[in-house]
Amino acid sequence: MSIDTNKAKERLLTLKKEYAERIEKIEDHIQHPQDDLNEHWDDQAISMRQNDMRKSLLVEAKQGLNYVQHALSQIENGSYGECEVCGEAIEEKRMEALPYATLCMEHAE
Repeated sequence: MSIDTNKAKERLLTLKKEYAERIEKIEDHIQHPQDDLNEHWDDQAISMRQNDMRKSLLVEAKQGLNYVQHALSQIENGSYGECEVCGEAIEEKRMEALPYATLCMEHAE
């Protein structure tokens, strides 16, 4: 069994678009908060907590986008689906579940 790189590329491009949209929305929420300065301390604390959560989500989305872009470059250079540690093929089911996986199950653990 071999990995269908055309199908993988389509999935990765879809993920790339989703991550880019997510990043754009989160950055917009951070730059243009709905409740900029509230009069009450409790409201300000909630707003700060929400902003911290948005920043964490932004970091996660940017990391996901980096993984996807790396996988796309692996497709281009012919190393997609190869474990970066041992060079063996990554399990097909793993690649289906996580199309930007760079490690086989043995080395992912």
